[in-house]
Amino acid sequence: MAKRFYVTTPIYYVNAAPHIGHAYTTIVADVLKRFYILRGYDTFFLTGTDEHGDKIVAAAKEAGQSPQAYADRISGLFRELWPKLNITNDDFIRTTDPKHKKTVQRILEQVNANGDIYFSEYEGRYCFGCERFYTDRELVDGKCPDHLTEPQVIKEANYFFRMSKYQDWLISYIHEHPDFIRPERYRNEVLSFLSEPLEDLCISRPRSRLDWGIPLPFDEDYVTYVWFDALINYVSGIGYPDGDLFNKFWPYAQHLVAKDILKPHGIYWPCMLKAAGIEPYQHLNVHGYWNINEGKMSKSLGNVVRPLDLVSIYGLDAFRYFLMREMVFGLDSEFSEEALVGRINADLANDLGNLLQRSLTMVQRYLDGQVPEKVHPQPEDDELREFVLSTVDQYEALMTEMSFHKALILVWELIGRLNKYIDTMAPWVLAKEDRVRLESVLYHIIETLKIISVLIWPVMPASAEKMQEQLGLEKKGSGLCLDDVRNWGAQRSMRAVVKGEALFPRVEMKRERGPEAKEKKMEQGKKALISFGEFQKLDLRVATILEAEKIPKSKKLVKLTVDMGEQRTIVAGVAEHYRAEDMVGKQVVVVANLEPAKLMGVESQGMLLAAEDENGVHLLVPDKKVIPGSKVR
Repeated sequence: MAKRFYVTTPIYYVNAAPHIGHAYTTIVADVLKRFYILRGYDTFFLTGTDEHGDKIVAAAKEAGQSPQAYADRISGLFRELWPKLNITNDDFIRTTDPKHKKTVQRILEQVNANGDIYFSEYEGRYCFGCERFYTDRELVDGKCPDHLTEPQVIKEANYFFRMSKYQDWLISYIHEHPDFIRPERYRNEVLSFLSEPLEDLCISRPRSRLDWGIPLPFDEDYVTYVWFDALINYVSGIGYPDGDLFNKFWPYAQHLVAKDILKPHGIYWPCMLKAAGIEPYQHLNVHGYWNINEGKMSKSLGNVVRPLDLVSIYGLDAFRYFLMREMVFGLDSEFSEEALVGRINADLANDLGNLLQRSLTMVQRYLDGQVPEKVHPQPEDDELREFVLSTVDQYEALMTEMSFHKALILVWELIGRLNKYIDTMAPWVLAKEDRVRLESVLYHIIETLKIISVLIWPVMPASAEKMQEQLGLEKKGSGLCLDDVRNWGAQRSMRAVVKGEALFPRVEMKRERGPEAKEKKMEQGKKALISFGEFQKLDLRVATILEAEKIPKSKKLVKLTVDMGEQRTIVAGVAEHYRAEDMVGKQVVVVANLEPAKLMGVESQGMLLAAEDENGVHLLVPDKKVIPGSKVR
């Protein structure tokens, strides 16, 4: 087979802002892409956002936006986050993209032409949180297992996909391809589900109930069910059916998902592909949850961890390393800031950071930074070299089977072995007694560090490239590959090695924990009390936005013309959250007696009021139309 690799994340639902769960899946995809680059593969990495369905309409309504404006805003949060996490996706797909809509409709037409879609009236239990019908056997005590609410009984006519037709084929395919779904526990879970009769899949919603979706090509009165829409991104994103990317990469497709979406990916999607005449993906790779305080992370519980909060405090590569080292792929893992700090100080600062610093210090002190080209290895040197090259082979095998934590344990065993070699060889003694032996020992230390820098590059690319810079390597990052480092000594230092700043300084917990810390934080967050008379000094009024335009050269500012009984100009910092054209006609609450101020050359004669949470900024709006200029009491 050609050396090609295609990896996808789920396309993330835009009903909430990105959190650590989204970051983990996407970082895993990035690590895999970089690892396969090290193996010399041609790679493609796709991620994106899922933007249709009931939940988006509800979230948009709550935010006071149109579904399209809301989807644009939340999708933007995902798109903007990934570069900040050093994620190198090749494309970002949205289900509102015209090319995606066209592909969905084309596949629907194919499946319909095969006779695998039919129209029928159906009565079932519908969970709006999951946006799907549940059978009685799937419910737990009559409730949705994910949302713990009783689904609503809905009776309506819809289109159905004959998924049951493909049950026997799917069971046979999974048995014939035992690593089709991995780890094995999730393969067994899918087979257990398939041991019961598979029901047909309802693939439409009437537009009288839900208009926010892709219209069925054979009946404009219905839109496509969100899963029959979203799953198709994996082929539409690489140009199915005519694109060169599709023909090049689809046979090598690797999907990454969390376990909560195993059923759509492990059952719906293979059956849809079979019905459309498309070969199945190569592997479905399923990971567990990040738990917080021994419970699943949940927006409603208020325990959502936002990636950039941690990155800004502890550093990006430390954050990436922790996620890949701490979770056993396929199992749930407990997230804690204490564990993150522990990993940074023990693994990164003490082990890797100190090893690099002490090694470069000795080369500079004893050899003026010049790594010797000809050495006379002794048995201890040969043993180290053999251990290093054996580690490279084992690392490659473990990464290929997605045992990321084991691969990193292996690298840290090599770091420990090199530290022991240094202590045993004692270069500081050799510097006084045996120059020839000193050169050989330092040469083997530097060669081992070069290989360590390559092995950590998929997980900690920036730190690896800093190491390679300090080691004087001409090729860095994606310019190196595993075959390069297997050729011991071939990657020469093109200039003197230099000791730079510590890669990973020791850190301390930056945030207090526990009930006492929470109480202290609440106390600190309290504002000084004001009298009613002081509050009355504020003139809060309802205004209607008449015109809105972005201010040139500003990412955040929008110039608004508002009617609040009189026309005024207000400059608001909401451009990253609202499109200017979507704001026209909205009624908002403004502070009318704020002292005017000039912003980017425009005088602002008031201030909009808004709330901010993890999902962004939300304008305060009256629940009904109000006469402009009405006072807020």
